[in-house]
Amino acid sequence: MQNKGLDIPTQAQAAILMFLEHLEVERNMSALTIRNYGHYLSIFNQWFSKQNVGGDLEKFGGNLLRNYRLFLARKTDESGKTISKKTQSYYLTALRSLLKWLVKNDLEVLDPTRIELPKMETHQLQFADESVVERLLAMPDIKTTAGKRDRAILEVLFSTGLRVSELVSLNWEKVDIDRGEFGVIGKGRKQRVVFLSPTAQEALYEWREARKDRYSPIFINLSRNRPEGVSPDGGELRLTARAVQHLVEKYAKKAHLPLKISPHGLRHSFATDLLTNGANLRDVQEMLGHKNIVTTQIYTHVTQPRLREVHKKYHQKKN
Repeated sequence: MQNKGLDIPTQAQAAILMFLEHLEVERNMSALTIRNYGHYLSIFNQWFSKQNVGGDLEKFGGNLLRNYRLFLARKTDESGKTISKKTQSYYLTALRSLLKWLVKNDLEVLDPTRIELPKMETHQLQFADESVVERLLAMPDIKTTAGKRDRAILEVLFSTGLRVSELVSLNWEKVDIDRGEFGVIGKGRKQRVVFLSPTAQEALYEWREARKDRYSPIFINLSRNRPEGVSPDGGELRLTARAVQHLVEKYAKKAHLPLKISPHGLRHSFATDLLTNGANLRDVQEMLGHKNIVTTQIYTHVTQPRLREVHKKYHQKKN
């Protein structure tokens, strides 16, 4: 029975709310991840509330699933363009996770395995080899304060394989520059230890020395247009992930690199550099903070040239 003017949540709304609470309390997911799930599921709920089933998820069957997929395929973004298959998969993944949770809680809903994600074209990983990375790292003018900061950012990204969100959240008191290691809490609240190379340590020392403040965030905006009444920890000055992306793109363009590179591209470069030099896939998985080694296996393509040489040297060797 549908709600007519009554401020009573439907079964679907109540289920989504409890699921998000489950992600926070039981799964210990980050606030950003929960917010994203909430967004995708709220769009689903808005659509589902118009399907004349009273917001009852037990009535969400195969026909409605097809209709929802059609709705996503036709959905447009703010610029009027239809959303990509990748974005569609985010909506469907959130819905599938919700249904899995409901099944575990003995609710008779659509089998989550029936929700297949859109097939997407595979894109070649963008990563830079050692010579290209060296060109990029040499671009910041370390005679300036901004240049010292930017060099530290590039060095830390390549040395640790941090995600850009992890990088911008770093605080001085949590990073042991002397020991060259520190802990990170990444996706899914997964904890790991990352390591600083000697050049990354040096860059951080120089950047810290150039700082004229005691603010906690390591990487801050140096713009003169600072907000009034900055808090003691300087949180308002923390550099954003988007700012770091622009920064990396700027230096990549300045270096005339043969490929487009981003903070995540430096993460790819970190992983491929380790594997190329003989690192174990399991160790790389741990350093990247991947929950599943299948995710790390996308980097194994870098071992192919080495394997070809091994095959050439040892297989069917002629006298």
